[in-house]
Amino acid sequence: MPTDTAKSGGTWPVVRRFLLDNGALTALTVLVVFMSLLSDDFLTAQNLLNVGVQAAVIAVLAFGVTFVIISGGIDLSVGSVAALSATMLAWLATVEGVPVHLAVPLAAATGTAAGLVNGALIAYGKLPPFIATLAMLSIGRGLSLVLSEGSPIALPDPVARLGDSLGGWLPVPVLIMVLMGLITAVILRRTFAGRAMYAIGGNEEAARLSGIRVKRHKLGVYALSGLFAAVAGVILASRLASAQPQAAQGYELDAIAAVVIGGASLAGGVGTASGTLIGALILAVLRNGLNLLSVSAFWQQVVIGVVIALAVLFDTVRRRSGSGGAGSGVGTAGGSGGRGKRLAALGGAAAVTALIVGALSFLTPGSSPEGPRVGMSVSTLNNPFFLQMRDGAEEEAADAGVDLVVTDAQDDPSQQADQIENFVSTGVDTMVINPVDSDAAGPPVRGANNADIPVVAADRGINDAEADALVTSDNVEGGRLAAQVLAEEIGEEGRIAVLQGTPGASASRERGEGFSEGIAEYGDIEVVAEQPADFDRTRGLDVMTNMLQGNGDIDAVFAENDEMALGASAALSDAGDEAVVVGFDGTPEGFEAVEQGTLFATIAQQPSELGRVAVRNAIDAARGESVEEDVRVPVEVVTEDNVDDFS
Repeated sequence: MPTDTAKSGGTWPVVRRFLLDNGALTALTVLVVFMSLLSDDFLTAQNLLNVGVQAAVIAVLAFGVTFVIISGGIDLSVGSVAALSATMLAWLATVEGVPVHLAVPLAAATGTAAGLVNGALIAYGKLPPFIATLAMLSIGRGLSLVLSEGSPIALPDPVARLGDSLGGWLPVPVLIMVLMGLITAVILRRTFAGRAMYAIGGNEEAARLSGIRVKRHKLGVYALSGLFAAVAGVILASRLASAQPQAAQGYELDAIAAVVIGGASLAGGVGTASGTLIGALILAVLRNGLNLLSVSAFWQQVVIGVVIALAVLFDTVRRRSGSGGAGSGVGTAGGSGGRGKRLAALGGAAAVTALIVGALSFLTPGSSPEGPRVGMSVSTLNNPFFLQMRDGAEEEAADAGVDLVVTDAQDDPSQQADQIENFVSTGVDTMVINPVDSDAAGPPVRGANNADIPVVAADRGINDAEADALVTSDNVEGGRLAAQVLAEEIGEEGRIAVLQGTPGASASRERGEGFSEGIAEYGDIEVVAEQPADFDRTRGLDVMTNMLQGNGDIDAVFAENDEMALGASAALSDAGDEAVVVGFDGTPEGFEAVEQGTLFATIAQQPSELGRVAVRNAIDAARGESVEEDVRVPVEVVTEDNVDDFS
């Protein structure tokens, strides 16, 4: 017997059991070690706090989703409910003048009410969770846009301070994340409601027969998810000092991913608060580390997708192998073989992840010792205009012999805030920021101001923070020029339609404002339709098709970017109609369309030159040289007469 004990004892079996029983924690540890080896900036106190802040919103959302997934459901609405709750808070406190101590509970009640609607549709309306929460995703986003009229709303100061730090170093969002995690753990492990969630997720019919009121518990589960989404929305808004109606898009998928990576089963009945927290931290560490390594945002999505797939694969192997550790000799042998498979799966997953991250790190450009290190955050690289801006910036950096690190915010103000914080923690010498939203960029840029890092704003200004220079073309003036050239071409009378950009986007607001002011000078021109098409060509095609169907003949169309203008032109061609189409941006395809007569005109912003000038000013600011505070890159009307000068 002592011999058997000796054989089964030792350190390795204990370590192996720990690794297998805590796969997510093991993966997080491997990632932290690997990232710290690849980047000297990763394992610093400031950057680790950044990781905590960047994980907070997803973690709180994921805690709420944990209740749902353990119960065998799914909630796709949490991102929209978060945005709706934050918008409700800002609208009540800032627009309607409701005291903050009343506005905050009402915002929480908004999220809870949305969850109750989800629960009622699922438990009593017998709708599948996927369909019910998908509907709420759309409803919540729409109500957020209705309340805000498509524009960000500033938060009252007491709420905005939730995005700050205590004592100048401990971020409040991290404290809220820990608190919500503890509440989740207590509910799951110490209450009847928590035990009922596991029972319902494990076998709903058995739970019902055992006396659990399944419908009532489902109602409570989705209400909790909505409440947690409201808390997450307030955290997100406090970080940006404003409620963004388009905030948290896609966050529901990250929340679900965090829960699954943390060991929960989408089949229900399995999951823990600690596992969900670890899953959210894994996603945050991945994004933070890949940003520090200057890995493209496109490749980041690939890596995160691979990690999610490997996490689910490991979970599947673990469950198929069974627990097997106890029992007779046969059972022990089976358990040993099962644990061997699970350990192999864990090792393989870690190896593949490390291999991908390592390979991508070697594909990124190294630092240049010859000049300042410049960080550039672009609002999106899914638009030709901003791609040209990036290309111009890279050309200027190459000519100047400096290292330029470009990140893609993917039209997400929160992601841009993360990128700016990462630039600060890595100690770049200067920054170029192309804001997703001027208000939301303020708080993270103030962090750069506190670190004495020069900041140059490109294309859009930054509110409530100091920028050494603003390099921009005048969107409002461009809108006025578009109105003038369009009106003159149709003889200063007729029926026109307007394709707007993404609701709430500053570029859309400014271009629309300029066009409205300009077109108002022509009393015989009637704007018969205005609809958003999200700066997207396909949306422009669909929206323009609907406008033609509902409004008959249209003499002219103004689109707030060239992509939508090209979509509108295609819709007119499909319908066999003719109209004057004016775009905005001056992209290569826009110039080509003007040359071919598909578009009548485009307002050229010269984005490549804008990127060049922004980087040039950033380099000068880093070297202590004086720069102009307001640098204007001129906009020009490009028609068939002068397009050759631009092509």
